[in-house]
Amino acid sequence: MNRNWVYIFVGALFEVMWVTGLKHSDTTMMWIGTIIAMYISFHLVISASTKLPVGTVYAIFTGMGTAGTVLVEMLLFGEPFRFLKVFLILLLLSGVFGLKFVTKEPDKKGAAV
Repeated sequence: MNRNWVYIFVGALFEVMWVTGLKHSDTTMMWIGTIIAMYISFHLVISASTKLPVGTVYAIFTGMGTAGTVLVEMLLFGEPFRFLKVFLILLLLSGVFGLKFVTKEPDKKGAAV
């Protein structure tokens, strides 16, 4: 796994933070943290998309962010646990990891094949 894939995964973690912050921030400091998480998230994804296919980067970023946000809502904020929802998240994650495995790493010149 090269650095650009790490950027996507870390960017998705920050996406979960800022999306959660959009719903639960109620102080100025929490809003500032949400905005900082947005900046870090998008900065990492934009950096990754300069070396990897943009469609793959966006699909993985949004898929992991969506799955992470739903899991955080269930685990930390009391959203009801539903097997169908968990199944659909796992299905989404299988597509995300499938995209990662079928996407070829860029060659030494920096172009994806």
